[in-house]
Amino acid sequence: MSNNRDLNIRRLNRSQADFDHHLNHLLAWESVSDPGVQATVAEIIQRVRIEGDAALVEYTNRFDRMSVSDAAVLVIREDELHQALESIPTDQKEALELAAVRVRRFHERQKQSSWRFEEEDGTVLGQQVTALDRVGVYVPGGLAAYPSSVLMNVIPASVAGVEKIIMVSPTPGGEKNPLVLAAAAIAGVDQVICIGGAQAVAALAYGTETVPAVDKIVGPGNTWVATAKSQVFGKVGIDMIAGPSEILVICDGKTDPEWIAMDLFSQAEHDRIAQSILISPSADFLDQVEAAANRLLDELPRSDIVRASIEGRGAFIHVNSLEEAAELSNRIAPEHLELSVEDPEALLKHIRHAGAVFMGRYSAEALGDYCAGPNHVLPTSGTARFFSPLGVYDFQKKSSIIYFSAEGAREQGKVAAKLAYGEGLQAHALSASYRVGHNAK
Repeated sequence: MSNNRDLNIRRLNRSQADFDHHLNHLLAWESVSDPGVQATVAEIIQRVRIEGDAALVEYTNRFDRMSVSDAAVLVIREDELHQALESIPTDQKEALELAAVRVRRFHERQKQSSWRFEEEDGTVLGQQVTALDRVGVYVPGGLAAYPSSVLMNVIPASVAGVEKIIMVSPTPGGEKNPLVLAAAAIAGVDQVICIGGAQAVAALAYGTETVPAVDKIVGPGNTWVATAKSQVFGKVGIDMIAGPSEILVICDGKTDPEWIAMDLFSQAEHDRIAQSILISPSADFLDQVEAAANRLLDELPRSDIVRASIEGRGAFIHVNSLEEAAELSNRIAPEHLELSVEDPEALLKHIRHAGAVFMGRYSAEALGDYCAGPNHVLPTSGTARFFSPLGVYDFQKKSSIIYFSAEGAREQGKVAAKLAYGEGLQAHALSASYRVGHNAK
């Protein structure tokens, strides 16, 4: 538990000469750079790739304190999932089901459809949208067991029309989390296998006698999982390489300081290396939030983790205006952004980079983690500059449709031939030219 001393919160001022240096240091993060981890993960992947179930069983017994002799026993029966759903408290079951309805309703709006258009000469162009065949969903186990992650990763894949969804989740010491299994039943997982770590990622990527190979792997995990995902990318698709959880709050100084302090804590309690940042044009408000944080910290069971996160990677930043706060936010490109201000719509116009934006004083980020509806799998470590939240579109792929009429082939064949000759590619030019002046058969 906490040692009852006040939090040592880093203070930055946008006007200070060395602000950029301090901000860059604060934001620096490399999630999968450790050479030792890279080498170990590469070895694990290679062994699972070559030895299949034998290596999978060995690593599962070693890392998850298990004693199984056959990978088949790691597969959870469908009836066990439904038993777990019926075994959890009624209020938890109802909460999971309500969250699932909201998540599904939101993601159904993301589904993309195929389309075509016809040109005057009869040429048809378009795009065919199809779902992935098989997807692997990684769900952390042990202390970090999150049934909400099951819903957020599985439901978009289900909405997209993925034929088979395989979920892997470690069960250290053989302990299965009933909430995770219940969430799998609600979300519609096709198969659940009790494996985790780099070995689970390798099994999903290459397949074993028990684990089917998939087309894409999604879901959060520790540095071993993140490193494994980065190494199998190319053999399979992945969602993203996720770093520690982040929250950035922009506040005009008129929200209850205790609300803001707890919002910052809500992400800090995830991990000692999670990041919570508060930006405000009111220095007095920053003081008020710091005082509230010190009052509230010791009430939390995970106060030691919160303290380490806030003191290690957190910051309170004083700016001259909300517009300046928005400029800083775009530079940081946070995973979660709260606009706790009088007119969030006006400020939103200045926001370009954020995983999810929570509008107004009542939109606590924690609602987004569980039941708002939009996905809580979000880009971290500044990658919101070029990544989007996980969605149905991540489980769909697109094929271009090109259907030339005879007239279209004649006219465009001339254009293609000229360009091909210009690039020195004669076969390309001749292939296109053969259709010029000839009717399609």
